[in-house]
Amino acid sequence: MLIIALWRLLALFFVGLAFIGAILPGIPTTVFLLSAVWASSKGWPKLHDWLLAHPRFGPLISQWQTHRAIPRRAKWIAGLSMLVSTFLLLSSSAPLWVKCTAPTIMAVVMIWLASRPEMPTTCPMKVKTKVINPE
Repeated sequence: MLIIALWRLLALFFVGLAFIGAILPGIPTTVFLLSAVWASSKGWPKLHDWLLAHPRFGPLISQWQTHRAIPRRAKWIAGLSMLVSTFLLLSSSAPLWVKCTAPTIMAVVMIWLASRPEMPTTCPMKVKTKVINPE
C-alpha cells in the first residue's frame, strides 16, 4: 500500500510540474507528462487512463509510446520557448554559471528533440488530401 501511495505521489508531482511547464517558458511540459504517465501506470490506473484519453495531451503521449515520435509543431514550440528563455536568462541578473549552463542544457535537449522522428505517414491521423486528377 505504501508503494502505491509513493507512485501516486510521484505521478501527482509530475503532473504538477507539467502544469507549471505549460504556463512558464523554459520549463518542459511533455517530459513531465510522459513521466506522469509512467508513474501512474505503476500505481494509479485511473490517472494513467485519464492522461491517455485527454483530448489535448493523449494523442501526443500515444504517439510517443507507439512510435517515439514528436510532432513538428511541438518541436518548433519547444525550440522557440528555449530560445526566448535563453534571451530572458541572459538579460537577467542570474549568476554567470547559470547563464552558461542552462543554455547549454537547452541546446543539448533541442538537438535530441530535433533528432526524434516525426509521425510516420502510415499513422492514422487527420490528413487533408487534395485530388489533383480524379481520372
